Amino acid sequence: MNKVMSFVFIAFALVTASTAYSQNVPLERLIEYLEIDTINPPGNESRGVTFFQRIFEEAGIDYEAVESAPGRGNIWARLEGEGDEPALVLLHHIDVVPASREYWDTDPLQAVISDGMLYARGTSDTKSLGIMHLEAFLYLHRNNIALNRDVIFMATADEEAGGFFGAGWLIENRPEIFEGVGYLLNEGGGATLMENDQIQLAIEVAQKRPYWLRLIATDVPGHGSVPRTTSATTRLIAALNRIQQTPFEPHITATVRAMFARLAPNMPPQWQPAMSNIDEAILDPEFLRVLQEERPGFHSLIRNTCSITILSASEKINVVSPEASAELDCRILPDQDAGEFISGIRDRIADDQIEIEEIMLFGPAESSADTDLYRMMSRVIEERYASVNIVPSAMTGFTDSHFFRDLGIISYGFNPTIFPDGIGSNIHGNNERIPVEAFNQGVELMIDVVREFVEE
Repeated sequence: MNKVMSFVFIAFALVTASTAYSQNVPLERLIEYLEIDTINPPGNESRGVTFFQRIFEEAGIDYEAVESAPGRGNIWARLEGEGDEPALVLLHHIDVVPASREYWDTDPLQAVISDGMLYARGTSDTKSLGIMHLEAFLYLHRNNIALNRDVIFMATADEEAGGFFGAGWLIENRPEIFEGVGYLLNEGGGATLMENDQIQLAIEVAQKRPYWLRLIATDVPGHGSVPRTTSATTRLIAALNRIQQTPFEPHITATVRAMFARLAPNMPPQWQPAMSNIDEAILDPEFLRVLQEERPGFHSLIRNTCSITILSASEKINVVSPEASAELDCRILPDQDAGEFISGIRDRIADDQIEIEEIMLFGPAESSADTDLYRMMSRVIEERYASVNIVPSAMTGFTDSHFFRDLGIISYGFNPTIFPDGIGSNIHGNNERIPVEAFNQGVELMIDVVREFVEE
């Protein structure tokens, strides 16, 4: 039996016995949580808030809950520490992305265990993490652990649509919650059991900044049977082509350099030299081409990027529209200047009849790995696993962590669910899943990490 199959077999054996299942409270809670419909849009995160309210009331833990808009619930609870160290927040989001039943093997809103895997929308993003945080929080309360700092459990709305009804709203409208907060654990990162039996565990410390843009081209309208030399649509297409055909120069941040160097030993042999010396590798245009084709996620971490995602023009086939627009999902590296970036976009457009509207821009989202929390996490993880490679990582996407990093709060993406190599979580995809035993182990590791950091 190979390593991956044995991993799955062990997990399956552990969860199919009815006695083991009935005693697994975290798993039971996760299953219940997954089957609460919090798909965003519209969100309905207040349903998830009700779930946590019941648990806190049963445990005798005070909490606060608030709706930022009808149905858009947020909840937090605080364990007060005896010491005066900066508080720790355990954050996850309640909402999940939509799922189409016809493309799933199971109902995405029904938690199903099959072959040691738990399937449902939100298993990885981020309801399993929320239950891990909850179990660590309840462990501290249940065992009357003396705390050197306050510990805050927080579940929020709307992360999948930008967090403006969740974490962002709380920061703006309830800033007192975050007074004295110094650290936050959130989604991001991940862990893989490699073929060499080493665990590769990424702790997210940096994110690219979303800079979403709308381009609006205008020109003379007319009948589709009488083409003109230019139109709003042709102007827009030409500008988009110039953006696509003129990529931004590669640039290596310190975090990405360290990340690639730590990943290099577990990469296929043909990639190891370049990952170990990425500053030199990016000077080779052929390497950049192959990297984008074969490792697009890595490629997106070495330069600013724009994806053309939404196009709009005439609503009738025989009408040349006076206006055409496109929306671009641009992502800039955390150390890049937003003004210089938008200037580069204008240079590529090179058309004064195309207007640029800024839809959204976040501040730089990066936290140092040189902190007590990061060092403690590394030590606890290394004590639990004999062979583990801990990687400070950067993300091409974004999470709610950026809101807190803007406040100077050290924020890490830490998810201890270990996936066997070759078995993905399918986050935002069909048949989203996690290994059941990996979830159980993740609960234990989260408890260890949190307790070690906050115990007096």
